[in-house]
Amino acid sequence: MEPSTELRELISRHAAVQKQATEVQGLTLYKVSRPTLPTDSVYSPRICLVLQGAKTIRLGERTFSVDSSQYFIATVNLPVSARVEQADAANPHLALSFELDREEIAKVLTEIPPARAAEHHDHTGIAVSRQTPEILRAALNLVSCLDTPEDIEMMAKLARLELYYRLLRGELGPMLRQLATQGTNLAQIGRATDWIKQHFAEAMSIRELAEMAGMSITSLHRHFKAVTLMSPLQYRALIRLQEARRRLLLREASAREIGFEVGYDSQTQFTREYRKLFGRPPAADAAFLAGA
Repeated sequence: MEPSTELRELISRHAAVQKQATEVQGLTLYKVSRPTLPTDSVYSPRICLVLQGAKTIRLGERTFSVDSSQYFIATVNLPVSARVEQADAANPHLALSFELDREEIAKVLTEIPPARAAEHHDHTGIAVSRQTPEILRAALNLVSCLDTPEDIEMMAKLARLELYYRLLRGELGPMLRQLATQGTNLAQIGRATDWIKQHFAEAMSIRELAEMAGMSITSLHRHFKAVTLMSPLQYRALIRLQEARRRLLLREASAREIGFEVGYDSQTQFTREYRKLFGRPPAADAAFLAGA
């Protein structure tokens, strides 16, 4: 049986809900029976393989399409809007995502040939590539651990290393090398996005952010936009607005209160930016989402 066929069978069997957390650390399975509305979230560094159906991911002004012959890698925290494009009850969208561990990737790097010097250039934070039999087999070995829970602790560790090795040897290997190598532009921007994600409601000094990343202000702006497709301020605003929308949907507080909670001093600015991004003012959008 082909690895892709086995993976589809495993995901169908183990995914009881649309987004299924698993006992394998960092592994999430997806089984979605109809196309979805765009969903806003912050992608942590991860790989995602689509085994059936298709999805699109919007980052900044760019849209990435991923079908059942492809996978994508995200290498830094990225505020995105994603939607399942192809799915129905007979042929649900099936996919898996696995969170990347920078330290584990760095360990694997010590055991394989070094990268060519020409590989050290900026990479967009998301990239799409075609699946290979080797990557599919490694992913299959990881998901197969779910069939023997008593073996997960040991077998998942081995399967993770195999998957990292196959990814590093694949087309997107240079991205992972930069992620796991100290001092690269991608690693430096990763530190900056980590800080913004954790402190989005606080005041932000571009100078201090640049110092944290180990860059000049000019380099920070250039490399940040190359990786995330937006400026640091645009990135923070998107993180804030996504979080505001999440809180509004949960009815945690009023739109006014939530605007201040996520870092806006001006309710007018919050409403204006929210409407520009989501198409409706905060309260009207919350009512729309609640009824969708």
